[in-house]
Amino acid sequence: MKGRAVEWIQLELTHACIWIYFCTVVWSACIDETEDWEYIYNKMKKLQLLLGLFALQLLPCMVYASDKNPIGMDFVEIPAGSFHIGSCALTQKQSDDNKKAVTKGEKTIELLCVHGEKADKFAFFDEAPQHEVNISKPFEMAIHEVTLAQFKAFMREAKRNDLNTDTFKEYNDFGDQAAVVWVSWKEAQEYISWLNEGNKGKKYRLPTEAEWEYAARAGTTTLFSFGDDVEKIKDYAWFDSNAGKIRPVGQKKPNPWGLYDMHGNAWEWVQDWYGAGYYAIAPTVDPQGPEKGVLRGNRGGSWNYFAAHLRSANRSYNSEEYHNLDLGFRLVRQ
Repeated sequence: MKGRAVEWIQLELTHACIWIYFCTVVWSACIDETEDWEYIYNKMKKLQLLLGLFALQLLPCMVYASDKNPIGMDFVEIPAGSFHIGSCALTQKQSDDNKKAVTKGEKTIELLCVHGEKADKFAFFDEAPQHEVNISKPFEMAIHEVTLAQFKAFMREAKRNDLNTDTFKEYNDFGDQAAVVWVSWKEAQEYISWLNEGNKGKKYRLPTEAEWEYAARAGTTTLFSFGDDVEKIKDYAWFDSNAGKIRPVGQKKPNPWGLYDMHGNAWEWVQDWYGAGYYAIAPTVDPQGPEKGVLRGNRGGSWNYFAAHLRSANRSYNSEEYHNLDLGFRLVRQ
């Protein structure tokens, strides 16, 4: 964090230099260039030149520090609100009961989708039952997935050379603006702790699974944030048919709330423990996931998966120590 503190000091020095420079220009323009003022006038001109050169040297710091986040992350505010999480699909138990009913010639369970849509034929059992969730407080979500450059800053400043393994280098050899991958859930937490160190304002964290889907849907009720037409996905996402590798963030169209790559590119860790049957017992206000577990959730699909895995409701999971060539993360701030 020390490197960022130095750059903020440089920014303030730049502001001071520009202000003094402005004052000397005004003074020089206003004074009468008589013989009495000639000595002062010449000194002022020299001071202007020196201050101007110094300010130009520090000007890049102004550009760097102009982002809301000191390491270049942009955020968008996600409003509080309600939505229906999950898919219109049968639970595992309902599916088993239907199979038994068919063999007995009994009536099967029929789905009543809350928005009048057809049942999601791609849905998995853990996406059911679809139910209403209330996100009670607004939060800010990063517009992009964490990039390699932003993760390198952590490795450099926190002296985490142990993370820069040969495998990490191999799967992150596609430019500093590509989404960082080969990051475990625990390593994402270490990154967040480093980012929050000494931060007296808003704190960074992973989104909950409910927050992630709420932001991904961005007010929509369709399979994807752009609708149900899977043919349009190439305009919004990197996936198995158009990517071939992890890609720089923000190259595809954003969702209605201005978030990029919520479908595809990299799977994104969420905060929650994963529970296959959690939706049946989850609270309706700000669900935080099961109280305990062995797996952590991740969302969004990736460049290495087919389109059905990129649906807004799709869920996935891995152990906290798991790494993969298409697994990264995105932050929220609150």
